[in-house]
Amino acid sequence: MVIFPIIPIWVISIVCVLLIVIIFKYNKKSILRILMVILVFIINLRIMIPGSGSESLSSDLDVLLVVDSTISMNALDYGNKETRLSGAKKDCENIINELEGSRFSIISFDNNAKVLVPFTYDSDIALSSIDLITPISELYARGSSLNTPYDAILDVLKSDSEDDKRSKIIFFISDGEITDESKLKSFKELSKYVSGGAVLGYGTEKGGNMKYKNKYSDEERYLMDYSGSYGMAVSKIDEKNLKKISSDLRVDYINMNNHNNINYKLKEIKRKNNLRVTANDKSSYKDIYFIFIIPLLILMVLDFYKIRRKFI
Repeated sequence: MVIFPIIPIWVISIVCVLLIVIIFKYNKKSILRILMVILVFIINLRIMIPGSGSESLSSDLDVLLVVDSTISMNALDYGNKETRLSGAKKDCENIINELEGSRFSIISFDNNAKVLVPFTYDSDIALSSIDLITPISELYARGSSLNTPYDAILDVLKSDSEDDKRSKIIFFISDGEITDESKLKSFKELSKYVSGGAVLGYGTEKGGNMKYKNKYSDEERYLMDYSGSYGMAVSKIDEKNLKKISSDLRVDYINMNNHNNINYKLKEIKRKNNLRVTANDKSSYKDIYFIFIIPLLILMVLDFYKIRRKFI
């Protein structure tokens, strides 16, 4: 049995002690509420037990996924009129599944860059984070810049660079568009931290229109171009920018109009990086915290019933 606390133990301990003090101050006989606080503390510990398949794949590989979530990734020129982002998310899921046993980190960027997941062996968390990525609202979009995630990428790679035995792989995922008139900066400084990966390009030269949901009516609309043509806005892939980034990082550039284009790269990464069987990470354990949620709910119902009786 092991524990993986959701909130640091020292933090939840302080919170629970304060709650118990408050309970004693206003109602010394409220055993139900004290038991509820204890159950909350136990649930937070996230107690885990070895699973039936206690062995799992592990590797000396760290995989960083940098995902463009600007509004142009909503362009409908991927596959059968799917959005670029929907295609990118499927490919990210494929990367995570194929490189199972690696540590994964996720960065998304639009107006700002966000580290959604620091490096973790928990592929379920990585997959969930990818699934939750959505394009920025047209109300807040300030134009696209591929420079936005640079500092976040550097911080993540530098923070992980102390362990030189681990290989660092990066997948930079974007349509390459720059619409804020900024000049693409050099990514060469980042190349010393990575040993492989690829820049993945989404979109077509013909381009695609961008749909979005109206914030107030929830109605789907096309983004309009008010710069002169006054028609539906069109976003096109900019492979020049993407190839420049791939050259700076010293990794391959892959056009992802065909989903299978990345297969050779994944096979190459798997061939070069040793996979081993281990039972030392938490992916080999299963959660049992939900067992304690049941008595917590029962106690909450009983407490509510007692309060209700006082006021009837």
